[in-house]
Formats: sequence, structure tokens, C-alpha cells
Amino acid sequence: MDLKKEIKIFIYLAGAFILFYNLPIGNQRFDGAIFEALELMKWYAQEHVILCLLPAFYIAGAIGVFVSQNSVMKYLGPNSNKTLAYGVGSVSGSILAVCSCTVLPLFSGIYLMGAGLGPAIAFLYSGPAINVLAIILSGKVLGVEIAFARAIGAIVFAIVIGLIMAYIFRKEEIAKMEAAAGLPDPEEKRPLWKTIIFFALLIGILIFSNWAKPDVNEGFWFFIFSIKWYITVVFSIIFSVILIFWYKANWIKILIVAIIIAISTFFFQNPSFPFAIGVLGLTYVTTTGNEELKHWFESTWTFAKQITPLLFAGVLFAGFMLGRPGHEGIIPSEWINGLVGGNSLIANFISSVVGAFMYFATLTEIPIIQGLMGSGMGKGPALALLLAGPALSLPSMLVIRSVIGTKKTIVYVLLVILFSTVVGFIYGLT
Repeated sequence: MDLKKEIKIFIYLAGAFILFYNLPIGNQRFDGAIFEALELMKWYAQEHVILCLLPAFYIAGAIGVFVSQNSVMKYLGPNSNKTLAYGVGSVSGSILAVCSCTVLPLFSGIYLMGAGLGPAIAFLYSGPAINVLAIILSGKVLGVEIAFARAIGAIVFAIVIGLIMAYIFRKEEIAKMEAAAGLPDPEEKRPLWKTIIFFALLIGILIFSNWAKPDVNEGFWFFIFSIKWYITVVFSIIFSVILIFWYKANWIKILIVAIIIAISTFFFQNPSFPFAIGVLGLTYVTTTGNEELKHWFESTWTFAKQITPLLFAGVLFAGFMLGRPGHEGIIPSEWINGLVGGNSLIANFISSVVGAFMYFATLTEIPIIQGLMGSGMGKGPALALLLAGPALSLPSMLVIRSVIGTKKTIVYVLLVILFSTVVGFIYGLT
């Protein structure tokens, strides 16, 4: 018998017993925090899993199957042109305009395919942080000055943090370069332009199905919102045709799925249900298709198994600790309000830490900060929260750790908090 192992098991069991024996069931704050955790999980499941995570998983899976490792190394690898690599990483992330959790499968896909740590981190940060609609809404609600500072800060952060991460872990990057040098040139199954169109359609479906409603019912952004499902349907039809002719999917199966989706739109007012049927249909087409399509689903399923449990656990814990926007978790909101008041360095640091651990869906950070500023939050801590909040969350940290390891994750989180604190403090002095 391994005594150390048995002692460790005993400690775990004893700790679990003590925890459950002393659970403060009946305490109003504890019960409320449990409720908030479940409410946040319910909201996340309803609003993000079907429309955000499922297509993101399929895109990540497609990266692993339809994009050659050499191509990723060429444009995003450690030995690629730095201007091109960080430009592609930051710009491609900003185009997606997704929340900190939805970008994770895509980040995992490009990193595991050989992207350099720096460009991959730039992509990871830029996706949720550099959101054009969020920046515009920030200008309308919080003021043009802070919106401009947010836009510039986020762009600079994506590149600078990526460069610092690449420098700190340069030995591992060099090893990755040496390993990539021995890779043979792969035989391309189809021209690059076909692969680009394939991914553009998938990304288009992801973007427009999640297009958020602006704060006013007029203007260009609202017009896009009002026709977003028509655009999504058009992209889906073109994508289906491409699957048939370029990827040799069975046209009868795709036609059956399309008919079921069309019929379902008459029975469900919520577009998420027909969308979910479409995802299930794609699963059916890929799992029963040729070897390439089966490989796509297998790659997608691998990401889903790895990421989903960590996200769900993180959302539950974040809801328990901090609650939902406008609701309290186990930590009283007045504590946070008191700590982020004014423009002190401590206030900026606390604001960055809270933003880094709390989960913000796309655009929800703006009304939260508006309320905090009305309660005395300084403009510096407000900017710090805008820079740290959308880009990080406790759920995303858990997933990032599973992809790049504990050490790199800690450094990345600390860099985001540090830069957000410093930039927020300097901005608060102006």
C-alpha cells in the first residue's frame, strides 16, 4: 500500500466531509449565491452554447482537419514574419467580435496546429476585447474619450502582451520552430481559395447569428441586426452547396436537414431551435460522411470534450462568487463598489482583478460600468475593467490552462491585470 497516496485520499475525503457538514444552508447570502450560480449557468446555456460554442467547436475542428500545419506555421508560427503574424492574430480576432469563452475553441485550434504563442495570444485577447460594436456602444453610453482609450488600449494590449509572452517563453518557441523545420510539405487536397471561402462562411454564420442588438432601433448596426438571420440563412445555403461539391457530402442528407430546419421555423419563434437542428444536422452529415468529414467531427468532438466541462464549472463558480450583472453572489456588491471608487492605483488594480475573474457576455460590461460610475467609480478603474473584463473570465482561464499550461496561463492573466491597472491609473490622472 502506498501510504502517501492513501493519506492524500483520506485528506480529500475528510475535507469533503467537513465542507458538506458545515454548509451554511439557510443563510440568505449563501442560498442567494447558489441561486445566482445556477441562474448564470442557465442564462449561459440558453444564450451562448447553441449559437456561440457549437459553431466555434466546428470551426476549431475544421482548423485541425482542413488547414495544414505548415500553413499555420507560415503565417502565425514562431518563425513567421512578426508584422504579418501579429497583424493577422489581432485583426482576425477582432473580426470575430465574440466573448471570452467563444474565442477559446478557435484559439485552441490555431495554437495546437502550430501557431506561435505570441500571435495566438494576440488572437485570444483581441477576439473579445476589440469589438467594434462594443466600442461604439461604449462611446454612446460612457463617452467618446473612454471608448477611444478602450480601442487603442485593446489593440496595443493584444500585440504587446503577445510579444511579451513569446519572449518569456522563447525557449519553447525555439523548440517549436525546430520541430516545424522537419515537417514535410503536405499535399493540398484543394486550392487555398476554397479553404478561405469555407472558413469565411463558417465565421460569417458565427458572427451574424450572434449579432447583438444595439441600444437604438435605427442606424446601420440595427439594420444589420434586423436582417441577421436572413444573412445567416444565405451563408448556410452557400455552405451546404460547398459541402456537397467540394467536400463530397451526401446531398440527400443535406436536403433532408434543410427541409427539417425550414419546417421547424414555423413551430419555434426562437431562432436558436432551428439553429440547433442545423448543428445536429451537420453532426449527422459529418459522422455518416466520407473519411474527411468524419475526421472533422472527431476533431470537433475532441475540442468539445476538453472545453465544455471547464467552461461550465467556471461559469458556476463565477456566478457563485460574483453573481450576475445586477445581482449579488457570495461577495457583497458594496465591497466591490467601495474598492473601485475614485482613481487610486488600488482601485484600478481591484477593478482589473474583478474584471479578469467575472464573466461578461458581449456588450454586458457597458451597462455594468455605467452603473458603477454612477456609484462613484473613477474613469481610470472603468477603463481598467473594460480592458480586463471582456478579454478574461474565470471560465476562460480554466480552458486556457488546459491548452497552454498553468505557468503560461498565470503569466498571461497577470500581464492583462498589470497592463489594465497601469493604463487605467494613467488614464485616470488625465
